[in-house]
Amino acid sequence: MRILQLHCDSIEYTPTKKEIKSAEDIENPETQRLEELVVVFVAIEDGDDSSVAQNAISQIKDSMQKIGSKKLLLYPYAHLSSNLAKPSVAISLLKEMESLASDLDVSHSPFGWTKSYKLQVKGHPLAESSKVVTKDSTTVKSDSELTSEALEGESKIRSIWKIMSPDGTMSNIADFDFSKHPKLEILAKYEAAKQRHVDQPPPHVALMKKMGIADYETASDSGNMRFFPNGRLIKSLIERYVTDRVKQYGGYEVETPIMYDSEHPSMVSYFNRFPARQYNIDSDGKKLFLRFAACFGQFLMANHFQMSFKNLPYKLYELTRYSFRREQSGELVGLRRLRAFTMPDCHAFCGNMTQAIDEIKVRFDLSQSVLENLGIENSDYDMAIRFTEDFYNENKSTIEELVKKNGKPVLVEMWTEKFFYFVLKWEFNFIDNLGKASALSTDQIDVENGNRYGIEFVDENNNKKHPIILHNSPSGAIERIIYALLEKAATDSHEGRKPQLPLWLSPTQVRIIPLKEEFYDFCEKLTDRISENSVRVDIDDRNESIGKRIREAEKEWIRYILVIGEKEANSENLSIRDRTTGAVRELSFEEFITEIKEQTKDKPFTGLNFPKHISKRPNLMV
Repeated sequence: MRILQLHCDSIEYTPTKKEIKSAEDIENPETQRLEELVVVFVAIEDGDDSSVAQNAISQIKDSMQKIGSKKLLLYPYAHLSSNLAKPSVAISLLKEMESLASDLDVSHSPFGWTKSYKLQVKGHPLAESSKVVTKDSTTVKSDSELTSEALEGESKIRSIWKIMSPDGTMSNIADFDFSKHPKLEILAKYEAAKQRHVDQPPPHVALMKKMGIADYETASDSGNMRFFPNGRLIKSLIERYVTDRVKQYGGYEVETPIMYDSEHPSMVSYFNRFPARQYNIDSDGKKLFLRFAACFGQFLMANHFQMSFKNLPYKLYELTRYSFRREQSGELVGLRRLRAFTMPDCHAFCGNMTQAIDEIKVRFDLSQSVLENLGIENSDYDMAIRFTEDFYNENKSTIEELVKKNGKPVLVEMWTEKFFYFVLKWEFNFIDNLGKASALSTDQIDVENGNRYGIEFVDENNNKKHPIILHNSPSGAIERIIYALLEKAATDSHEGRKPQLPLWLSPTQVRIIPLKEEFYDFCEKLTDRISENSVRVDIDDRNESIGKRIREAEKEWIRYILVIGEKEANSENLSIRDRTTGAVRELSFEEFITEIKEQTKDKPFTGLNFPKHISKRPNLMV
């Protein structure tokens, strides 16, 4: 039996004609509308019997209990299978299923009829699922979403939740005064509830479309985005900046495959210790999965290194384009949570716990600095730190030092026993305008995978040992950084401030607007002079009013606007409209360039990713 189960706001269906001779008889077929219910599309297959019907209803009831629904519509739907049972068997089992669910408000749509229908599906993680039920199945799993043991066991972990202040004081969450830390309270509630789904799109979704940054790719799997020229420019600059910072820190850049053999000895145990849903692929009888982190490739690579204690800590780095996680559909929204994302991933192989602790402090500072330079301040995120009780008892001062570095209270999760491969994990969580938390920077102390992957080094006494491994992403996913910047911009707009991106990330930094065609040559020469100084500058040469062109530049969040008329063309100085203040300032060319360079210092640069002339650009339909 194959099932497609949907939690719906409503369904409306109309029987139009009998499709088979043995179709149910109904008088006066009329449109039916049902609201607040679970709709189960059912295809009953050859070989199904009462045990399958009982098992299916048991699973349906279990999921309905989780979402709090008591209204069920069984909807016979032959298109789910090409191996259908005989109609007489199918209608019998359908009615048996309805009888088994008699404690619910249950009904079924007419069997054997062609029906027109429309439905509205809710937007939460459990709203959609597909199942295959067989005689032997005691549990039902989705065809496409096999989960790791770690993911299935995550809900069973016993945790103690606390708040730790910068002075090291630990408080019960119920006793902590959140009045000065409202975002931390949101984070604590978010983690306790573990509700990742969204009921409405956060503000950045509209902004990413309006600004021509990104949009959903409807021809791909959900959670895969397309980036327009503006978005690709922003994304590439962030990628380059983070990569440069990791290399300055001492990371050695590598590249590894995106798919791996599920049955490779090292993989079998590892991805069952990592809480992620993976994409599984069958290829010529081989079971593969798409990577959900860069760990596999870097660890397999390190297995081939001959290392001594003198080489440690040794740091490998990869910017994964892409990592893949098959997140639940109700969690996918905009750039916040994706199924394919770009993750800067740096692993440090350390000789012992002392070295690992020293190194994690360096990487903590690196992560704070990276976020700040990307435009995300300490006040924009809240920290969570997770560790085993044993690690806390042995390394209390280390944890307190990390919290002190953060400079404000943090959420603490203490595991009473070790479940994952790591004994400590910290992350910086951005809280968006819908009160959802998303991890940006993170690091972990991994005490298992050196052994699991056979990675070795020779210590001072010429003995072979397995390293402790740190897993750091100094920024988190690149797409999530853009999400955070756009959510910040939405907050600014809501609170009466002008939204903007950091100048070094602005697709156009300077817009030149000639008043008349006679000033085009001057504007071309001025554009060339500005561009030669590594500034992205374009010309709005369209036959539109000056007011409209200025307004559109404002809507594109362009920081500097230069309107060129006769006065400006004959002046030694530049007349600059500054969007942040709304004022018009007179600056020399050199002063103007110096001002821009001060704001873009130590940041990567690339030229325009659109034609220089606005008239040459296509209009984006969003």
